[in-house]
Amino acid sequence: MVTKQIATHLREVYFGGNWCCVNLKEELSNVTWQQAIKKVHDFNTIAILACHINYYVRNVLEFLEGKPLTSKDALSFAHPPIASQSDWDKILSDIYADGEKFATLIEQLSDDQLMEIFIEDKYGNYYRNFHGIIEHVHYHLGQIVFLKRLVKLEVT
Repeated sequence: MVTKQIATHLREVYFGGNWCCVNLKEELSNVTWQQAIKKVHDFNTIAILACHINYYVRNVLEFLEGKPLTSKDALSFAHPPIASQSDWDKILSDIYADGEKFATLIEQLSDDQLMEIFIEDKYGNYYRNFHGIIEHVHYHLGQIVFLKRLVKLEVT
């Protein structure tokens, strides 16, 4: 089933095993809350990018659960306050749980559903949207890897 392959691809960018040999869990596991919120130049912070990735994942998984799609690009770069390691750990826990839940919901779809329109014609089909989200994760994961290096060098 194609849906199983898409779910596997999503899990790999979250938890490992992809061709790029980089994943969210490994890259974020050794980031402290102070590093996560550290501003470098005018770049987004690691926390902002991690939460931005999850914003779209969470919205689409909630849509797959039957809730209305309510995402707005203007809200996608916000994150809850982070003032401690436990705040950051909670965010990471939610990100990983949402990634796994999203993959599970994708697996439950039939391959035929992948070609159906995703809400409106302008959004294309489910297949396009799922792969777009995976590409989005890879894109921002690359930025996170780069930012980690800068933060650890304390370049500001």
